[in-house]
Amino acid sequence: MNISQIVSYWGYPDEVCDIVTEDGYILGLYRIPYGKTNNDSSGNLQFRTTWLVNQLVGVLVLFNNSLGFILADAGYDVWLGNSRGTTWSRKHKYLKTNSKEFWAFSFDEMAKYDLPASIDFIVKHTGQEEIFYIGHSQGTTIAFITFSTIPKIAERIKIFFALAPVFSIKYSKSPLIKMAYKWKSVIKAFFGNKDFLPNTSFKRFVGSKLCPLKIIGKICRDILFMIYGCDLENLNMKKVQCVYHLNMSMILLLQFFFQLFNSSHLRAFDWGSPVLNLAHFNQSTSPFYDVRNMNVSTATWNGGNDLLADPEDVKNLLSEITNHIYHKTISYYNHIDFLFGLGVYQQVYREIIAIIQGNL
Repeated sequence: MNISQIVSYWGYPDEVCDIVTEDGYILGLYRIPYGKTNNDSSGNLQFRTTWLVNQLVGVLVLFNNSLGFILADAGYDVWLGNSRGTTWSRKHKYLKTNSKEFWAFSFDEMAKYDLPASIDFIVKHTGQEEIFYIGHSQGTTIAFITFSTIPKIAERIKIFFALAPVFSIKYSKSPLIKMAYKWKSVIKAFFGNKDFLPNTSFKRFVGSKLCPLKIIGKICRDILFMIYGCDLENLNMKKVQCVYHLNMSMILLLQFFFQLFNSSHLRAFDWGSPVLNLAHFNQSTSPFYDVRNMNVSTATWNGGNDLLADPEDVKNLLSEITNHIYHKTISYYNHIDFLFGLGVYQQVYREIIAIIQGNL
């Protein structure tokens, strides 16, 4: 099922919008305007807008107790965003999806075009001057870039909620990321600049049929744990199994992680040559992003057992955030506990709602 079908399956209203970025990419934007316990004809809904952005956007509505539905039932107008190249955002006004030109983007373009286009659309569509933004992992990285470089977009964010924030992965302990970094030239040669692990029928078969099997499932699970960290006692494994077949990654995003692996600060994607960097940035080297320029109220949560967003990297990030209103480290959480943790409502989601209600 696509996102709209999943939302409808659980009995929630849904809307689907296609938005076009300044450089021609067509992004899928999904909306849950209200929940089961409130509706738009009640007269009490205050059109409070929350926008969730995540590469694993489908996870936010996989189950009836997922974050998207929790917020909708709490009375919020929920928007689920997608970046270019993901399963639900693979269209362009002129370029073909299988072309090299279509995939010639990085997280810089997601921050420069995708996030601003989505926020502009939501603001105009709802009439709200400010919205709340919730991001996880790469969804936080894109936000850090956008909010620190485009003030007019940052002004529209009332509070930025960052879950497992990724600012750099210099101290990452993920064995799979380290191994991929050593073999990056091989990965680049094999996949080129196009989709990495595409959403083929074979991949869907592996994710939906093989990974749920007991023996093979352990292999699938261990691969995820090699990236994010292991926490068997706290993870909802049924949710983990459902996400195996979601299309999560592209080769340029792997290269993005490779670049963050070598730096303690966030910088633009290095295109590999002075000429290409000059074409993208008007300078021969990729520039650094200064998060200290981000004038947005920010609340952060991180995990003590996160192999990707290592606590040391998060510590460096926190020193850069100038308008920090809340932080919580959950000692036993890993990177995906913020999506699949058994107690994530009590540890994180309930606090998000409390902060939002205290700032209306």
